[in-house]
Amino acid sequence: MAKAMEALLAVVLLLFCGEWQVVRGEFDYRDALSKSILFLEAQRSGKLPQSQRVKWRGDSGLTDGKLQNVDLAGGYYDAGDNVKYGLPMAFTITTLAWGTLDYGKELKAAGEIQNARDAIRWGTDYFLKASATPNELWVQVGDPQADHNCWERPEDMDTPRSLYKIDKDTPGSEIAAETAAALAASSIVFRFTNPRYSHLLLQRSQSLFSFADRYKGTYGGECPFYCSVSGYNDELLWAASWLYRPTKSSYYSNYIIQHDDVKAYVNEFNWDLKYAGVQVLLTDLYFQGEAQFSAYRSNAERFVCSLLPGSPIRSVKTTPGGLLYVRDGANTQYVTSAAFLMARYSDLLSAKKRTLSCGNTLFKPNDVMGFAKLQSDAGPGEGRDFEFEIRTRRETLQWTSKPGGGRKGWISGLPDSSEPNGKDLVDGNPKAGDKLLDPDGGDGASCARHSPRKGPICRDNGRS
Repeated sequence: MAKAMEALLAVVLLLFCGEWQVVRGEFDYRDALSKSILFLEAQRSGKLPQSQRVKWRGDSGLTDGKLQNVDLAGGYYDAGDNVKYGLPMAFTITTLAWGTLDYGKELKAAGEIQNARDAIRWGTDYFLKASATPNELWVQVGDPQADHNCWERPEDMDTPRSLYKIDKDTPGSEIAAETAAALAASSIVFRFTNPRYSHLLLQRSQSLFSFADRYKGTYGGECPFYCSVSGYNDELLWAASWLYRPTKSSYYSNYIIQHDDVKAYVNEFNWDLKYAGVQVLLTDLYFQGEAQFSAYRSNAERFVCSLLPGSPIRSVKTTPGGLLYVRDGANTQYVTSAAFLMARYSDLLSAKKRTLSCGNTLFKPNDVMGFAKLQSDAGPGEGRDFEFEIRTRRETLQWTSKPGGGRKGWISGLPDSSEPNGKDLVDGNPKAGDKLLDPDGGDGASCARHSPRKGPICRDNGRS
């Protein structure tokens, strides 16, 4: 079972920024997949269920939203913070749902399908609360400046739980459209297991898309932490594409065609820039016979060609060890997102028995998958059992029943441990000269806030 987890663990393994300790040895993608989904449970906010497996976490943020008489308990904390940001959280759920949809058989074989669904629903339940009023969406909970100045566990936090929302007077098309995409993709995940819930998600997605498209505008309230540089057209196209997949509505098909991305030549896919995701998603539909999306195939191929070593139009550098290097600052989020799309595109080529043409150079599906796998192998570092310790305030501060009791200390290791139990600390912000994947060392790279890491590793674990 070694080939399916490579394309699904890229959705989660490094979702929010944590540092992993691993031991040297052969890769165990099943183990990595299991632990990466488990990691999401450590990021939960709200009232934790009895089924919660991360026992050193407790209830937190139960009164979120109270300042405005709304219920915003739940959702996920971002990175090592106690703040909940709508845009990256929604992107996380969209890509997690995508991986779960396209690699559900592999997840089921690994015994993780229900855990993946639970992780998705923890996010979608929150989005339903945040969008309960038409033409309004609560997009952030917590004061990021105050939160960054106070290192405390969410169970103990006493920093302001400030609230931020978008509406027709203060629009935020990027966030509304991304949330619509998350709910649309998730509605497909629950279509057969919970039809009523699936229908609710789809209805709310359609409402949010209409809101995002009717009241266009960029919301800057999540700056300087999550500033949308690319604008909102990519999110609108992304949401329309996800809405077309479950509805097959001509309205969304026409919207996609009328707002096509013919000039959108990109070489990255992340929480702010969605064009490459749209291109791969619609190429899948094109290969299934939806000829109206033919233009997206050429852009999808251009995206993959911009990454592959040996491609004449390659535009993204790699470290000496072969890891994609986009820019300083949580570079791994770009790596894992690219790995997921390359893995998906490789599967599409394989299914149609096609090759990829980058100028005069031809690449086989295995060439694309091999490079995607290289990126994912760099992420976990080197480790047979993927022993790791997550380093955010939730894990590095000792459990205390006293409010604010852990506020002053950084404690290495999990609450029950004072020492790391792994051997190689993995770095989420590798630099261009780092020798990632080189036999003689260099750090690995596994810290990213919200990238599609789970997909590639799930794919790799299921088909070898």
